[in-house]
This record gives sequence, structure tokens and C-alpha cells, in this order.
Amino acid sequence: MTKTLHFETIRDRLDGETPQTDALAAAYVEFDHRLDTLGAAGVRDVLADWDVLRRRLESWSAMVHLRFVQDTTDAQAKARREYADRLAPVITGHDVALKRRLLERHEDQLDPHVAALWRTDITTFNPAIAADLEEESRLVARHTEILASARLHIGGREVNLAGLAPFAENLDRELRHEAERQRWDFFASHGDELDSIYDRLVRLRHEMARKLGFADYTELGYRRMRRVDYAPGDVARFREQVRQHVVPLVSALMEQRRSENGWPSLHAWDESLIDPRGNPTPDGDHDTLVERARTMFDRLDPGMGAFYATMVDGGFLDLRNRPGKAGGGFCTGFPTDGVPFIFANFNGTHHDINVFTHEMGHAFQNWESRFLPGIDVLWPTMEAAEINSMGLEFLTYPQIGLLVGEDNAARFRRMHLIGSLTFLPYGVCVDHFQHEVYANPTMSPAERHALWHRLERTYMPWRDWGDLGYPAMGGRWQAQHHIYGHPFYYIDYALALCCAMQYWLWDRRDHAAAMASYVGLAALGGSRPFTELVRHAQLASPFGERALVEVVDEAARTLELAPHA
Repeated sequence: MTKTLHFETIRDRLDGETPQTDALAAAYVEFDHRLDTLGAAGVRDVLADWDVLRRRLESWSAMVHLRFVQDTTDAQAKARREYADRLAPVITGHDVALKRRLLERHEDQLDPHVAALWRTDITTFNPAIAADLEEESRLVARHTEILASARLHIGGREVNLAGLAPFAENLDRELRHEAERQRWDFFASHGDELDSIYDRLVRLRHEMARKLGFADYTELGYRRMRRVDYAPGDVARFREQVRQHVVPLVSALMEQRRSENGWPSLHAWDESLIDPRGNPTPDGDHDTLVERARTMFDRLDPGMGAFYATMVDGGFLDLRNRPGKAGGGFCTGFPTDGVPFIFANFNGTHHDINVFTHEMGHAFQNWESRFLPGIDVLWPTMEAAEINSMGLEFLTYPQIGLLVGEDNAARFRRMHLIGSLTFLPYGVCVDHFQHEVYANPTMSPAERHALWHRLERTYMPWRDWGDLGYPAMGGRWQAQHHIYGHPFYYIDYALALCCAMQYWLWDRRDHAAAMASYVGLAALGGSRPFTELVRHAQLASPFGERALVEVVDEAARTLELAPHA
């Protein structure tokens, strides 16, 4: 880039660029007029000018939602988010109408993959669902606010839900139990409202699907995720692969952990303590980690190192946990300027390292693909995007001692590998739950809890909630924000992890080749659909019959368990 990038400069500019409905309508009328008068000769100019407008709108929306999650108690930020939520269906309506016109009259001038994405997009919106989309956003935001409102007291401190993590991984088993008790007491105390929110979301989404001509929400949900090259049946086969190949391995790991610690039984509050000596934690505070990461990324790839310096020096990281800040971590971006932003909540546990490297993977991909033509291809669809994030978690293994201390590097790698394997059954459980819910939208809240309980027994048969009554009755899913806010966006992590762990195998054999593939994949952005991106990176598709077998076998050997049959 030829200009110096600073977050505050972008923030201040976007704060002054609030779009207005009348001006937006006029802009799209002008696009239509130009197409009418110029015909095919003017299509490229219209596409270019429309892309500029879309980048401005997306950058503004990203900033508004970022400012809200940075402080959910800020009344002005909430009001701006509510305005953005009201405006979003209006923008979508204009975009869909223009996409439909371009597809009908000028598809020959469009990139084939972009055309495929647009053909999907135009089936997901009709003005008849505009008010429904606004209500959906409002309900999702309420779920965010409830979780951000938690004020829990443990170890002489007041913490939010993210702040419970160090206590949930403490060597003191009673303290771990207390952390989980407080977590689930909080969810139990808000259970009725959380059930009500989700019930309204499911029914609302089902009705939107019906208005758009779909039998239920599942097909609409896949289209909203822009999945153009696979279907629910492919995902169901992948879930079965996880059940067949990964669940037995994780069950053996859980039994190994129980035996190593001498416990008569392993409870849910023991699952987070992966290392019997205590999970390795970051070797330093926020500022130390941010600075040491410069060396780590410089060593991995010079381009990645230069990019990370841009992120740090420009203020594009918000990693500290604080009251009122929404939980979780994510990467967003400002396509007007070609720069991403990383949001996270450091809490002093190994999750800080995982989230940081994960979101840095998203950010690096967005940076590498920033010059691709058109906003539609700056990000891949989400299952492909998660390869970039999860892949970097594994590719940082050789340098991870910079963040956790060299003495703890091997322990951290083992812990991360076990955590990744353990995630797969949970990830497919979340996905299976959502497929069942949207296939049966009239389920009662009690039936949804019973469904989760049944699926948890299928995919995580080792899980024992002990005396924690609320999750034991099937309430665990309410803590997963994706289920509320991003339906069907969770299997993406599992599909991507299947690919990312192939980078782990590859890196052990040829680090340079693995990094070259990874950087090349990042540069492709969203220019191709998921399965083509996987093939281009020379990775095996998760939908292949034995996609997980080699990874599971290598993991079993590395973790000194019996080889997978």
C-alpha cells in the first residue's frame, strides 16, 4: 500500500458517512438509468461504480457493528447498530434487484463464479421479508447483550463469561467446578428468555423461507451462506465420518486423561484441563504477546510479518477483555481501505493464542486478496475462510514457543492438537442440531433441549455434567452464539479443520511447501467455490470417503494412542 493506514482515521471517516435511504435509492436509480441508456457498453463502468458504493456501505456497516460489540453498554453505539439493522434490508433489496437485472441481460460480462453467487443471492431476498430481517437482527443482538451482561464473582474477582476461562482451566478441580457452576447458573437464570429468543428466530426464519418459496429454512440457510458446490447430504456424510473416525479417538483421549489424573470419573469441568500439569498459558501479558508475534510472523513469511506490522502500528487489533465488551473473537474488514480488524478477548489462557492466530489467519487472507476485482471475491465463503484461520493455527507450531515459552511449546502443541480433535465432534453436533431444528420448526423449547441431549450422547458420549443440572438437561447449546446469530455457520469450522489438519501433516514433512500452499490459498480469496479452493491448495476434500483417516492415524501416533482401525 502507498498510504499509511490508521484505524482511528478510518473510524472517524466512516462515522461521518452514515448512508441515507433517499440517497441510496437515487444511486441505484442512476445505475438503472445508465444501463438503459448505455446498454452493454456501459456495464463495466456501472459494475465498477457499484463496487465502490458497496465497499463504502460494507465498511460503514462493519464499523457500526464493531463499535457496538466493543461496548454493548454504549447507547449511541446501540442506536447506530439498530439503524444499520433497519437499513440492511433496504440495501439488500437494491442489490438483489441490480444483480437480477445484470444476470438477466449481461451475464456474459460477469465472472462465472460471481454469477453463481449472485444467482444464489437473488433467491434469498424479497421485499416481503424486509421487516423479518430487521427483527432477526434485533433478536440476535438481544442474545449478544444478554451474554455480555454476565457479572460473575469467583476467586475474589468480578468477571464476565470470557473471564471465567482461567478458572475453568485451573488445576484446582473444585475451582473448575465452581467456574462451570457459575456459568450454567447464569444460563439457567436467563434460560426462559434465551429459549424465547431462539424460538422466535426459528419460526421467523421458517416463515421467511416459506415467503421465498422454500419448504423450510434449510435450503434458504445454505443459500444465505452462499454454498454453491455442496448440499446437506454431503455435510451429513461428513458428520458420519467424524462419528466413525474421530469420536472413538477422542473417547480414548478422555479416558487417558481420567486415568492420568486418577479420577474415578471425568466430568465436563475436567474437559478444559487438557494437560495434567496445567494447560500452558501465554508467556507474557497483552503487550508482550503482541510484540513477540512480530518475530513469529516474520519467521513464518516475510509478507505476513510486514502485514502484521501494519495491523499493530495502525491500531487494527482490539484484544483486551473488559466489562461491557461482547464475548468471542472475529475478524472484520473495511474494503474501502483493504485492511481487516481483529476483535478478541484475552483472558490469560491458551485460548488467547488460539484466537489470536486464528483471527490473524482470516486477516492475512483478506489482506492478500484485497486487490482482487470486486467485493464479492474479497472473502471466501465461510468454510473456505476457516481454512485460512485454522490453517495458521497449525502452521505457527514451529514458532509457538515465542508466545508460550520454549519450555512449554511441545505441551502447547499437544494441547492444541487434542483440542482440535475434540472440537470436531462438538462442531458436527452443533450442525446436526440445527438441521433437526429447522426441519422441525414447531419444536417446543423442551424438545430442543431433549434433541441436544440426544445428539450430545451420540457425538460426545464421554460427557458427564455431574451435578450441573441445566446443561445436563440439554442446555449447552444456548452458549453457542452461532446457533442464534449465524444459522448453519458452524460446520464450516469442522470442514475447514479437516483441511487445516492436513496442513499440520504437510508442515511436519515440508514446511516451505505447506506455507507456499497456504499463502497461495489466501491470495485466491473467494475467487472460487470451496471445493475448487481446496483442490487448488492440493488438499483433500472433506467430502471424500477417507478425508479424516490419515489425520486421525497420525494424531493417534503423535499422542501415543492405539492406531486407528
